[in-house]
Amino acid sequence: MTDTAALLLLPRMRVQNANAVSGPLSWGFPAPTAFTGFVHALERRLRDRFDLAFGGVGIVCHQFEPQVSRPAGSYNQVFHLTRNPVTQQGASAPFVQEAHAHLEVSLLIEVRTDLDDDDQYDLLKTLPEAIHAMRLAGGSILPRYGKRHEPTWFPWYDAATDNTVAFRKLRRRMLPGFALVQRDDLLVQRLAELRQDPTVTHRNALDALLDLTQLHYQPVGPHPQHPDQTLWEIRRRSGWLVPLPIGYAALSPLYPPGTVRNTRDAQTPFRFVESLYSLGQWVSPHRMTELKQLLWQLESDPQAGLYRCINRYSDAIPTAVADIA
Repeated sequence: MTDTAALLLLPRMRVQNANAVSGPLSWGFPAPTAFTGFVHALERRLRDRFDLAFGGVGIVCHQFEPQVSRPAGSYNQVFHLTRNPVTQQGASAPFVQEAHAHLEVSLLIEVRTDLDDDDQYDLLKTLPEAIHAMRLAGGSILPRYGKRHEPTWFPWYDAATDNTVAFRKLRRRMLPGFALVQRDDLLVQRLAELRQDPTVTHRNALDALLDLTQLHYQPVGPHPQHPDQTLWEIRRRSGWLVPLPIGYAALSPLYPPGTVRNTRDAQTPFRFVESLYSLGQWVSPHRMTELKQLLWQLESDPQAGLYRCINRYSDAIPTAVADIA
């Protein structure tokens, strides 16, 4: 038995000027927290009209256009920056760097409450207007028309065999594209390999993360045409791996509401946090066999000070067990 009652597909959403810096160590595609936050905001917007409860969300990217350029004579790329906002007198505000990107994404939302046929029809007609009035990762969602871009309701079943067939059909709707998944298993494996080096006294998870996501040039032997020289090549790894901010870890105790000045509101407990990183991978949806491999779920543990998104892609493949602290 599963908590999933149905799946809601929002296909080929075009997002303009989405935030391209979601963590202190990386830039690029928005973090999973941006999409889980969007789904939560959508649920609250629809709650008065429909008895809905959303769960996880699958993220599939079809197109990504970072707003960057490479100045003449420079190797590094730079963002196209703006001064926001303009003051009431028409002058520009102090310079603040804002990194933007244009996206085309499909979101697969887990629905945990079932709807009858009439409510399903009303929901699918209401969704475009609700979505276009929202923002996704700080970007504007552009209207798109045609059957290809219409939200679709997919029923989910109790029988595993029926769900296997349904998921195979659903995967084709998200091609061509790449799904964002979490690969903690590769991070654990690489950390174990680094700790086998006797010349280094201490290695932690950050060392493994940087090693997997950096560009490495390494010697591979004598040059075939010049034996007195060494041949250098880029280290090749299987898979498209990326550093991935997945949430936040606490830096302070949880303060009672109203005790910390200049917070967002005086009714919510407050604590200071820092970004929490993991290892992500872009995978074609046709390589997935189970729904849980695609979905990102919210997980919070206030006692441990963890507020993060979790993806279960690695559960369907063999994993190593090790301490990554």
